[in-house]
Amino acid sequence: MASKLSKVGGSAFELGQNSDINVTPFVDVMLVLLIIFMVAAPLATVAIKIDLPPPNKDQPKPDKPPVLVDIRRDGQVFLGSTPTTYDALATDLAKALDVPAPFEEQILIHADRYVDYARFMGVLNLLQTGGYHKLALIAEDL
Repeated sequence: MASKLSKVGGSAFELGQNSDINVTPFVDVMLVLLIIFMVAAPLATVAIKIDLPPPNKDQPKPDKPPVLVDIRRDGQVFLGSTPTTYDALATDLAKALDVPAPFEEQILIHADRYVDYARFMGVLNLLQTGGYHKLALIAEDL
């Protein structure tokens, strides 16, 4: 084994350049960050607990089909398949429901996608001012 004690024409106390990268501080910082993220990640998740009722297969079928208010593309209002007018909708609806408390019944509303928003909201407002507050919107093609 040989060692270099001095170089020719130079001092014995000069050191050569070291080109190795010291990765120890880098590894230390990465491990600290890994631990921080492992602790913080479960705290960042948001969970909403929802208590859903179990499915009931023995639910009774409704005695009669629900009442459907249909608003067509041209603005005509139908109660089921019977045409009605905007002014007579509330009274025709009470006749179609044919129950002692028609305001407690659920009413399904379907509107064509090309119906004016003002016309659609007019029908909803008319039903709500008439006392019908259980309104359900249908979002499917009939």
